[in-house]
Amino acid sequence: MTTAATRRSDRRISPVFLGIAAVMGVAGWATWTGFAEQPGVAVFLFVTAAWVVSLCLHEYAHARTALHSGDISIGAKGYLTLNPLKYTHALLSIVLPVLFVIMGGIGLPGGAVFIERSRIKGRWKHSLISAAGPLTNVLFAVVCTAPFWLHALDGVPAAFRYALAFLALLQVTAAILNFLPVPGLDGYGVIEPWLSYGVRRQVEPFAPFGLLAVFGLLWIPSVNREFFHLIDTILGGLGIDVRDSDCGQWLYRFWEPNSDICVRS
Repeated sequence: MTTAATRRSDRRISPVFLGIAAVMGVAGWATWTGFAEQPGVAVFLFVTAAWVVSLCLHEYAHARTALHSGDISIGAKGYLTLNPLKYTHALLSIVLPVLFVIMGGIGLPGGAVFIERSRIKGRWKHSLISAAGPLTNVLFAVVCTAPFWLHALDGVPAAFRYALAFLALLQVTAAILNFLPVPGLDGYGVIEPWLSYGVRRQVEPFAPFGLLAVFGLLWIPSVNREFFHLIDTILGGLGIDVRDSDCGQWLYRFWEPNSDICVRS
């Protein structure tokens, strides 16, 4: 019944998203075939476009789950079109996550869609809405790592393999960071409905600063080291060697000297 409350135009995939997906496809083809003179440029475009696609799917998962949970206002806000420009804050949702990938290779969580929680009844539904986004990152990571844990890498060009490994790293970091029970992140949204009203009121003022606090902690060398050790362990369990993800990041940063050393060696 909830889908009937949305117009067909509210659910039509946006040309903006289709354009981003097209860039991902063309850049992926260029990475696979070695069409680009500089493989790093193709890897940069492929990973960046794929990362934005995953951000759009992350927010879509929140919105779609909210729609089926009772918030029929979702469609009119444009969230079901996968258009990143429709999010409540495009800077937080798209621009900053892309910048953090470029600067540090971290899959920083994006901003959230605005959901009218008062329309939704039941704590489990509220928790599921919050969990839907990072679960999309988990699914994306499974897809990216499938060739590795299925041992299906025969014939896969090195540059494409490295790009997939780096993209998987971004998805795993995004999933872990999003699931942290920190105010302002999805992990807190999962547990928030189960907290007392008093606790929620006390925590509420800190929500705008939760992401900044997490990012600040990651700047501490010991925390950063342990965090990426955890990421490497998870990726290793999925069949990705740390060298593959490192090479993917080096190729991605094509503007740096010797960024293509992995494909030349």
